Amino acid sequence: MHSKTGSLTVVGLLFVILLSSAPAQKTQPAETTHLIDSIQGPALYTACCAVCHGKDGKGGGPMAKSLKVAPPELVRIAMRNGGRFPMARIQRIISGEEPLPAGHGTREMPVWGPIFSQVAWDQDLGRVRVDNLARYIEGMLIK
Repeated sequence: MHSKTGSLTVVGLLFVILLSSAPAQKTQPAETTHLIDSIQGPALYTACCAVCHGKDGKGGGPMAKSLKVAPPELVRIAMRNGGRFPMARIQRIISGEEPLPAGHGTREMPVWGPIFSQVAWDQDLGRVRVDNLARYIEGMLIK
């Protein structure tokens, strides 16, 4: 009978050792950014930009008051750039390829390019989203 108890103890110890050496399960990060299904400029703007820049692009979104620096009026981008909308530059800012304008704080604006590219089956959709969003913003301009 003593050998049965000894065998159970050994089996129990092996079980504990196996459990403690098993790889830990990966946990999800506390905060994740979810990509909306749409690739359309208006939907992307509403989901990603309006909270700070406002629905009308005039900088009065609900989060604007909590930012260190007020979000710029997107409807005046062309006016601030000699009357021309700098499409390529706006696309680079959205995608995170160009530093944000001075006074924008310490990266308060999310870099949307990598988030827009979170499509395992088609990475090019990220570029399509950036382009569609930039073109939507261009269409908001005060004429």
